[in-house]
Amino acid sequence: MSDEIRFDGLEGTARVSADAAARGLTVEIIERPAASSLAEAAALMGIRPLDIVKTLVVKRSDDTYLFALVPGGRKISWPKLRALLGVNKLQMPDADRALAATGYERGTITPLGSRHEWPVVADVSIVGARVAMGAGAHGHSAFVDADALIAAYGAQVADITDPE
Repeated sequence: MSDEIRFDGLEGTARVSADAAARGLTVEIIERPAASSLAEAAALMGIRPLDIVKTLVVKRSDDTYLFALVPGGRKISWPKLRALLGVNKLQMPDADRALAATGYERGTITPLGSRHEWPVVADVSIVGARVAMGAGAHGHSAFVDADALIAAYGAQVADITDPE
């Protein structure tokens, strides 16, 4: 990996904060201990696993990307997402490509402050919730109102997940 695409934690969280402010979003970034599971992470933050949202980078066959917002305890339903987007093939890029494309390592990825602005597709189950998501650095989470995040990105909301 090239040094030019590595970001330290402080720079990552600063980019998240700056982008949120520019979009008029209120984001609370907290430092948190490492967790060995989604359930443990939720317990440490005093929230339900469903309120932890993973931001997944998804690549289309034409080499364009999008962000999929997937709540904890759920996984992307590839058939649902392909049907929604009207495509036959989607994939998740490897960790190095995701880092190069977003500026964030897996586990810290968020649309906020990403190196590239891509379309966002949010699972319908996050609507109306206050969620925790990647904050651009390991050991940090960003809390944000999901509806405000969806509005700030003009995100498409749909049923794109299945239970894990």
